[in-house]
Amino acid sequence: MKKITTTWLLLFVTTFLFAQTSTEQIINTKEVERIERVLAADDMKGRRVFSPEIDKAADFIASEFKAAGLQTCPPDWNKQAGNNSSTYRQEFTIVSPRFKGLTAVFDGQTEDAKNVVVVTTQPSITADEKAGYEKAKLAAGANLFAEAQKYIRSGKNYLVLVDTSYSKNFARLALLKRGMFAMSNSVVFVLTTKDPATYKVEAEHDITEQKLANVVGVLPGKSKKDEYVIFSGHYDHIGIGKPVDGDSIFNGANDDAAGITAVILLAKYYKALNNNERTIIFATFTAEESGGYGAQYFSRQFDPAKVAAMFNIEMIGTESKWGKNSAYITGYEKTDMGAIMQKNLAGTGFTFHPDPYTDQNLFYRSDNATLARLGVPAHTISTSKMDSEPNYHKVSDEVETLDLDNMTMIIKSIALSARSIVSGKDSPTRVKVDELR
Repeated sequence: MKKITTTWLLLFVTTFLFAQTSTEQIINTKEVERIERVLAADDMKGRRVFSPEIDKAADFIASEFKAAGLQTCPPDWNKQAGNNSSTYRQEFTIVSPRFKGLTAVFDGQTEDAKNVVVVTTQPSITADEKAGYEKAKLAAGANLFAEAQKYIRSGKNYLVLVDTSYSKNFARLALLKRGMFAMSNSVVFVLTTKDPATYKVEAEHDITEQKLANVVGVLPGKSKKDEYVIFSGHYDHIGIGKPVDGDSIFNGANDDAAGITAVILLAKYYKALNNNERTIIFATFTAEESGGYGAQYFSRQFDPAKVAAMFNIEMIGTESKWGKNSAYITGYEKTDMGAIMQKNLAGTGFTFHPDPYTDQNLFYRSDNATLARLGVPAHTISTSKMDSEPNYHKVSDEVETLDLDNMTMIIKSIALSARSIVSGKDSPTRVKVDELR
């Protein structure tokens, strides 16, 4: 028994020392600066979606994942790519319908077009009782947009009769057509007090398709391959804008090249350790700044019940309101993930705090939100002082404004704080979906 205990102790100490050595060797200020200076360089022109520069950024991230030794994104997580090849690019298409016109007739009477909104990705549709459209009612007192989304995502064709109590916001349903994933179904919303026995709606749209891509690498788990831990951030920013003192490039060094730098270095760190029992997914999302489409598409590719935790990393390049060696976690109170992370940091002097900016709803404003709404303990880690961050969404968000030494310490702390979750020892409690707004 004593011999076994001694062996175990030596193994523990060796593993701990290796973890510490790997952290220093892989996650260091020199590497942080190297990655930051590539992603936030002027020649990236602010990494705006649909630009050549964001593709350049994606290629750089993919090359870093390849150098780390990650596996590529499995084909079944890349359904829209149209092939069975394995790649780090998780490609998908955004469809933007531009309304051209419609006619609507209910019980033989022409309906005012302003009382009808058609959500579709088809250039033309004809909806009537013979075309397989199910009829549904959206009664007063519900959340208009949440209920509308349920019908849109159902995969079925619907005629939805919307109670007139929603008249003030009904026209805003048209906003749901601004950038969508391709739909196999169409939904017709009608603001009415009637339930027509017969109806016919004909609608025309111009359809524009645009391609986007997340960049995703995978480190398979050993004993729990079907349980996932996600480290993520977004690599897009807002591009080029109106010049300020001769500078028009929104470099996005903190927002969110900082998060991507963390994801890349965490990938290299965990690959070097090579002891993860759960599968780790390293996901860098596109289009966070323009609707969160990257995270939304990513989240649809697998069962959220299999995701043990998501560490979304956003703007960690500046000191938090508590100073160095600290960060906050959005939605801290919704699971015990923050408590687990802090437990793993005992003795390090680093502190994770609850989000102090709850009035800004940050838990719902970043790429963690899609999975969190499905019950996943998915949180964003940040240091950004949202009430006074001087360079947020400004041309001054450049590498020179970052505290790279403190940022390095934050990335190391994330690596250490996640270790019991990555190992499968700890499983954070789930978000209670019925409590979400």
